[in-house]
Amino acid sequence: MGLTAETITGAAGIGVALTEMLLKDVTPETFARQPVKDGELIQTNHPAFILGHLCLYPAKIRELAGQDAGDCAMPAAFGDLFSAGVECRDDTEGSIYPAMDDIVPRFQAGHVKAFEFVGSLSEDDLAAPHHGPDKYKQMFPTLGVMTNFMLTSHVMMHLGQFSAWRRCMGLGPVM
Repeated sequence: MGLTAETITGAAGIGVALTEMLLKDVTPETFARQPVKDGELIQTNHPAFILGHLCLYPAKIRELAGQDAGDCAMPAAFGDLFSAGVECRDDTEGSIYPAMDDIVPRFQAGHVKAFEFVGSLSEDDLAAPHHGPDKYKQMFPTLGVMTNFMLTSHVMMHLGQFSAWRRCMGLGPVM
């Protein structure tokens, strides 16, 4: 594994480990619920939405590298539920989102597969432009920059939402 891939996957592994800590005391019943304060829903992303959303990105990384999504592909319903711009909804009946025991293993396995894929890329691969749309090319000029963002900053941004959700749910900090 090249230095760039090692740097990306090493930092990204911290996000996966933090996810495990954030899941402490989260139950299947609260996994897709939004917090309530003074009888009003707090409009924040819940763990089902956050982790379901992050499940989409290992396949996106492969696609932006010009590869088929392969074993990182998610069911089509995940795109409908979790794509950027889709609203997170309070799932009072547990009927909107897949179950915790479906989403969490997909998140974990997808990220392991993404790390393996990134580890297989050469320094030249990571220094090359990716196959994304122009707006991605402006933000992320190379496959390495894009991959680094998708597996580190993007994950940590959403894990910050997860941490805030925990506080609102009375679960407290994990660090």
